[in-house]
Amino acid sequence: MLLDGEAWQAKFRDFQSEAWRLETLPAYNVPQEAEEIRAFRAGERIDPRTHSNDYTEDLKQVRREGRTKGRVHIVTRPLSEYLRYEFMYYRPHVWAGEDIRIMDVTDRPNPLASVQDFWMFDKAEVVLMHYESDGTQISREVYEGDVSPYIEYQRIALDESVPFEEYVKGLDV
Repeated sequence: MLLDGEAWQAKFRDFQSEAWRLETLPAYNVPQEAEEIRAFRAGERIDPRTHSNDYTEDLKQVRREGRTKGRVHIVTRPLSEYLRYEFMYYRPHVWAGEDIRIMDVTDRPNPLASVQDFWMFDKAEVVLMHYESDGTQISREVYEGDVSPYIEYQRIALDESVPFEEYVKGLDV
């Protein structure tokens, strides 16, 4: 079943304990980010100490409710322009309560090389994220099979990654 609109938004509103994502691409082509990316290219940066938007406010609410949101992003160096842009927002997201981790596979085999992007909700439901080669999202699809492999992918991703703040220490991002 493909997800869009209200059905997709409901996944984030209705999860009971955990919403978790695996990100595997070096860039995502998101039309809503076009203006922010232009500003980033022009040298503009947000102040992570004061940055607030609907997403950070939602993260704070999720945390107040005792629920968690997290992700692992698989990367290689040098970081793509998009990752440098995205990392600018990761710090205020972490401070608002999201558990963001980075799995750098620059100098080692990627243990999740054949796994595509996905969201997992409450370790009970998986939504596969389908993208074009340029990072444009094609669709979201509820996975109809056994979620056990995805729980294992999450375990591997968490074991093989480091917290975002630890990863960026000493990096110019």
